[in-house]
This record gives sequence, C-alpha cells and structure tokens, in this order.
Amino acid sequence: MTHGIGQALMEQTQYQYLQPSDQNKGLPQPPLELAHDPAQALIDLPAPADLPDYPLDLRTAIEQRRSVREYAEEPLSLEELSFLLWCTQGVKETRDSYATLRTAPSAGARHAFETYLLVNNVEGLRPGLYRFLALTHKLVELKLDGDLAGPLTAACLEQPYVKTSAVTFFWVAVVYRMAWRYGERGYRYLHMDAGHVCQNLYLAAEALDVGVCAIGAFHDQDLNDLLDLNGEERFVIYLATVGKKEPSP
Repeated sequence: MTHGIGQALMEQTQYQYLQPSDQNKGLPQPPLELAHDPAQALIDLPAPADLPDYPLDLRTAIEQRRSVREYAEEPLSLEELSFLLWCTQGVKETRDSYATLRTAPSAGARHAFETYLLVNNVEGLRPGLYRFLALTHKLVELKLDGDLAGPLTAACLEQPYVKTSAVTFFWVAVVYRMAWRYGERGYRYLHMDAGHVCQNLYLAAEALDVGVCAIGAFHDQDLNDLLDLNGEERFVIYLATVGKKEPSP
C-alpha cells in the first residue's frame, strides 16, 4: 500500500506529535456561531417545542434507512425543514458562552459546523442559499438566486439530485472552533462529527418518510468558492440531499 497523504495525516496527528493547543495556551475561544450581516433577512422557523410529534421506532428507522436519489415534486414543508435542522444541529442547552449541547454529538462539544442550505422546493422559502442560525433556530438569507442550483450541481460532479432535491444540506467546517481545543488532531474529529450529523439526518428523515442521500464527492475549491468560503479556515466537509420520496408503485 502506498504511503500517501491520508496515512501521513493519521501518523502526524497522533498525540505524541501534537503541540499545545490554543486552549492550553490560554487564548480566547472562537465564537459558538459565525456572525451574520444584519442587513440580511432573517426567517423564523417553527420552534422545536411547537413541531408535531413524528413518532418512529428507532429500530424501524435504522432498518429502513437507505439513500434515496430520486424525489417527488412535492415540496418540503417549513415544519419538516425545521425538524430536520433541529435533529442535526439543534441547540438543547447553552453553557454560558463557552459551549452548546446539541442533538448530535461533537468532540468536546465544539460543534464546529455551520449548516448551509440550497433551497429548491420548500414551502414559504424562495429558492436560493441560506444558513441555519442554530443558536436562535432561524435562517438567514445569503443568496436568493434560482440559478445557483446549476453551478452547485456541477461542483458536485454533476450529481443531479443536488438540483432536484427539495433542499441540500452543506455542512461547513469552521476549523478553529475545533482546532482551538485539539490542534491538528481536530481535523480527525471534524470528519467524525460530520458522520454523526448526517446519520441524524437520515434517521430523522425516516420519521417524515423523506429521502436523503449523503454526498462526499465534490470539487472542493469550486464548492467553497460558490459558498464564499476560503477553503482553509472554512470549507465544505460533507453534504446531503433531501426530498419527498416518490410514491411506491
């Protein structure tokens, strides 16, 4: 087996090679959430406490879970989107200003992701790009551009379900939020955390009878450019399409 970049990452992020983290040095931690431009419109989502009960046996959800790449034309409701956002990055508790406890696990409660959304077909939302503000359970409008789905699909190796989904979740890693505590080893934890979040999406979607397909194949630089990310401090780490399932024949 060739000794490549992946193996080098695993070797060089072992504990014996790590330098003291910025937390160890007493440096201030980064904010729990990225700031947003106050000129950008905020959209209230149905509050988690007010959402309908979507009962589903856990074993059933696990056994039924599968990737779905073809979606019906029926839109996702704002309540359903709110539920999926809550299940993937919902804030259950804020510990002063230093940590959040959320619906998905994260190394050291760092929760280093921001959720960007390509909205194609959601009731009450114009097509375009949004970001989820987890601390207040709101959306902020970023780019209301109906043509954005095309370039984002191209950046995802032309996988058509990015464009035909009701909504596509893009999980953006804010590296320093994790690295402040764990240094270079934090890159390992970012990838682990991405798996936790996406699995929550799959299981929550089963409660709604909604389809999900996780995507790890994309042109990193193209996707980061489209989301105005520099690719170093912030970058797309994972994404998933979501949409109503086609009726069974």
